Amino acid sequence: MDFLYIKALHIIFVVTWFAGLFYIVRLFIYHVEAEKKEPVAKKILQEQYKLMEKRLWYIITWPSAILASFFAFWMLYKNPVYLEMPWMHVKLSFVMALYFYHGACQKIFKQLQKDEIKYSSLKLRIWNEVATIILFAVVFLVVLKNAINWIWGVVGIVLTSVLLMMSIKLYKKIRAKRSWDKLEEEMLKKDIEEEE
Repeated sequence: MDFLYIKALHIIFVVTWFAGLFYIVRLFIYHVEAEKKEPVAKKILQEQYKLMEKRLWYIITWPSAILASFFAFWMLYKNPVYLEMPWMHVKLSFVMALYFYHGACQKIFKQLQKDEIKYSSLKLRIWNEVATIILFAVVFLVVLKNAINWIWGVVGIVLTSVLLMMSIKLYKKIRAKRSWDKLEEEMLKKDIEEEE
């Protein structure tokens, strides 16, 4: 098979792998947040999330990870000169981090399938950004093909991470304020109804 076809297939499965990783953690967040619902709603939602997580994980995410890796190894086999390039060593370090991230998601997946909730939705929101950081790093390394410029890329990634964390905290505060405002409004309505 021509090298460019292998490369195209590798890119396609990297995209679907990341899509699966981004969405699975989003489902984890919804699954955990369903814990606070009424018992009947909680049961229905969590059963639905378990099913969605299982399908996404085993039909899209795992096969994409395997196929992206297969085509990556095939590319390196057909063009071993890549392994002599410093930027590739850095990229492969981030890919190794992605494998660890995937493994950690597998652990969370198994816990949630057994109804074990060990993480808050805030921690999972922060966890969701790890894949974003890895994606930024890998794309910049592949496009720039420069091991020195990756330092600037890492600085950018750190700044992006800080902005993401600040955004998550701001989002949490806004959500908490909306919940508080809604609660106050309900209490006020109740007081008015009682007075009438």
